Formats: sequence, structure tokens, C-alpha cells
Amino acid sequence: MTPQIPTTTPVVRLASASPRRRELLAQIGVPHEVSAAHIDESVRPDENPADYVRRMARTKALAVWEADNSLPVLAADTAVVLEGTVFGKPQDRADALSMLAQLSGRTHQVLTAVALATEAGVSLRLSESDVRFRKLTQAECAAYWETGEPRDKAGSYAIQGLAAVFVESLAGSYSGVMGLPLFETAELLREAGLACWCRMST
Repeated sequence: MTPQIPTTTPVVRLASASPRRRELLAQIGVPHEVSAAHIDESVRPDENPADYVRRMARTKALAVWEADNSLPVLAADTAVVLEGTVFGKPQDRADALSMLAQLSGRTHQVLTAVALATEAGVSLRLSESDVRFRKLTQAECAAYWETGEPRDKAGSYAIQGLAAVFVESLAGSYSGVMGLPLFETAELLREAGLACWCRMST
């Protein structure tokens, strides 16, 4: 069952239009509003993946905070990483099929950084998970592309969607692989004096 989006007064502004992140915040009872950040998401030369996702999360949070600081701003960024290479969103079908072929039968990392911007500054947390795919055939990768699901997903897959059947094992944070690690998010909110489990309207 999909969690209800809280309709009580927002306590944070989510710097993302991702419905998955909204659902995850709703799952832990955090009333919020959305103001998507639009930034350059290019990886810098020689930038390691962990530094990249931290920079992206921080930049998204600050971009929204500087436009409107009436609420704390929560931002996140996720990267699929294989042998040090960041797999972003696919540019096209060929790019997606190439990513899936490389992930097939192997273990990759999913890094998600979470940032919270407040008057006190920006606080950051990093979630790291290991995801192993079973062997994938070219035909099923092509069929998966045709579903439309991989088109806007880091690494060309969504663990909470149809690609769940690809995942042989997961060590780490399921919500982190989805795009918003709830343990780390709750820590940031608590440190800023913001509560989870707010009353949900019915």
C-alpha cells in the first residue's frame, strides 16, 4: 500500500520532484512540500563517487534554500557505482542496455547522500549499499527498457519497481537504494529538532 502524503503543515521543503522520495518521507510521517532543484549534475574529472553524491545533495539543498529559506530544505542524490564508475540516468536505449549488461551477474554499490539546509548550515549523511544482480539476458534487458521504467533512473533500474526481479541480494539500505535512506534522513531531521511520525490527516 502506498503511504499517504501528509496533509498537515509542512515542516521541510523537499528539493526533488521524485514521487519515490515523497512516498518515503510520507512513510515516516514528515509533512513536506516540494520545490525541485535544477542544477548541473555532471561528474567532475577525477571526482570520486562518494564526493560526487555529497556535492550534488549539498548543491541541491543550497539552491532551493537560497531561493526560499522559510523552511529547512531536504535534498538527496543517488549514484549507482560499478568499479568506481558512476552510472547516471541513461541517455538512450543503447546506454541503458549497456549499463544493465555491465551490472548483470555482478555486485555494484548504490550511494545516496542526504543533505539538510537550515539557518545553521548544511548537514550531510551518506548511505552505502551493495546490490547484486543475477545474470540478465539481452532479451529481458530490452523488454525492461520497453516498460519505460529505466528511462529516468540512475543505473537504468528501479529496485522498487519491475527490476526487483533482477536483485539477487542487497546489503545496506533498501530506502537508500530507492533514493532516500530513511535512517540517515531521520537522524538529520532529529538533529535539527524536526520530528518524524507527525500526525497524518485522514
